[in-house]
Amino acid sequence: MQTLDTFDWLSIGIYFAILLGIVVWVIRKKQSNTEDYFLAGRNVGWFVVGASIFASNIGSEHVVGLAGAGAGDKLPMLIYEIQAWVVLILGWVFLPFYARSGVFTMPEFLEKRFDARSRWVLSIFSIIAYVLTKISVTIYAGGIVVSALLGIDFWTGALSTVILTGIYTVLGGMRAVVYTETLQAIILVLGAASLTFIGLDRVGGWESMVDTVGPEYFDMWRPATDPDFPWPSLLITSTIVGIWYWCTDQYIVQRALTARNIKEGRRGTIFGALLKLLPVFLFLIPGIIALTLKMRGELHWDSPDEAFPVLMSNLLPSGLRGLVAAGLLAALMSSLASVFNSCSTLFTVDIYKKLRPNTPEKKLVRTGQIATVIIVIIGIIWIPIMANISGVLYEYLQSVQSYIAPPITAVFLLGIFYKRINATGAFVTLITGLIVGAVRIVLEITKESLDPDGFLYVVGGSNFLSFGAWFFLFCIILIVVVSHLTAIPAKEKTDNLTFQTISEEEKRNNKNSYNWKDIVVSILILIIVAAVMIFFS
Repeated sequence: MQTLDTFDWLSIGIYFAILLGIVVWVIRKKQSNTEDYFLAGRNVGWFVVGASIFASNIGSEHVVGLAGAGAGDKLPMLIYEIQAWVVLILGWVFLPFYARSGVFTMPEFLEKRFDARSRWVLSIFSIIAYVLTKISVTIYAGGIVVSALLGIDFWTGALSTVILTGIYTVLGGMRAVVYTETLQAIILVLGAASLTFIGLDRVGGWESMVDTVGPEYFDMWRPATDPDFPWPSLLITSTIVGIWYWCTDQYIVQRALTARNIKEGRRGTIFGALLKLLPVFLFLIPGIIALTLKMRGELHWDSPDEAFPVLMSNLLPSGLRGLVAAGLLAALMSSLASVFNSCSTLFTVDIYKKLRPNTPEKKLVRTGQIATVIIVIIGIIWIPIMANISGVLYEYLQSVQSYIAPPITAVFLLGIFYKRINATGAFVTLITGLIVGAVRIVLEITKESLDPDGFLYVVGGSNFLSFGAWFFLFCIILIVVVSHLTAIPAKEKTDNLTFQTISEEEKRNNKNSYNWKDIVVSILILIIVAAVMIFFS
């Protein structure tokens, strides 16, 4: 790999200078209450909301991993990257309920719809899951990317990125996060797009690339009997995980809640969905380009995950290489900033404020800042543990979402679509679901020591996509049965919080929050998603 030269460092320097300017501007603005600190005063426009949603989703491990999927014959994983239609579900289906209820967090919404038990379960579980998966994976992958790009050792790369991101997240709150993410989204798109175009030119165009790797390489739909990616399970489980991630996870939804009104929030999700179509072309295609060049003997890498950095350092000219390096740093920092802020919001609003309801607003903001610092420290402590964990467990972290998502998706979906679902049904499903998910992870790690003919081996060794699909069906049946065996929910727990109980006034307000342009762009996005699914078949 070529090292960065003077022009590359100049590009990186300009990026950090602009970033610093945004952070200073944000810090100088007053942030005296929790709404200002955690939701940017609920006064953000659609462009910033959409860019922030996209930047939060794209982490450095995401960029490298998606290019690796393109280079390593794992094209079915592409289905997770064409979930723009699920982002539309957030704006058109879920967001109106969240906005009407005036909540800061997803656990808070569960309390309004069900009771405090569901809120406690989801908030504590979310914080633990963020620290063990999102933070640790992002820091670990980011440390590797930064050290490879900048020619510094892993520890220096990981620590400097975590501390720098932590500082502006603590001082600037959500406003700093969403505005810096807008810059980061723009840089990432420009940098990766330039790599895709230059790469396609280098391999002699799309047809030449297809001839080299073979047309069958582009088929994302494997037979139902495929041991790794059976298409029915892939479609069902990716949708369940998608609804959990895009429509119910604090990490993403918090961006939509920063909007100044429901109209701007929905437009932000539509814009975010439009941007979500880009990763296929910006990161997956460069992976296939890298594979093409390797097959022709023009490029060398040992692991598919090296495809993006190697392609970048060999193909891009001086200066532009620095811009893409800045884009990768941006991806890492935006993911970290998002998860830091989401963790501190969950802790402050769902745990601290619940235990001490009379705490003044200024003290709550200070508590949020302290919580962010503690989370940054925990993230740093977790680095050596992540560094010593085998690559196998790192892969498990990718499938963990298939075990986390089903109970949460079932509770949120049925919670707004079916007014008969009650607090007991939601609580039992969350607790049972999280226990089953944890058991599956343990059995998957220890399956080599289990009896191959035993029931536990079947549970731990079955395909993770098939397990996710059946697990979701189990959660749906469980929540419906338990709810029907227990009391009907009180009127205040369903009014304007389910589709069957929306008042006429709220229906009118919702209808006034969109126009024909929003509908046309949404339909266009659905057509593009369908076209991509058909193209890669």
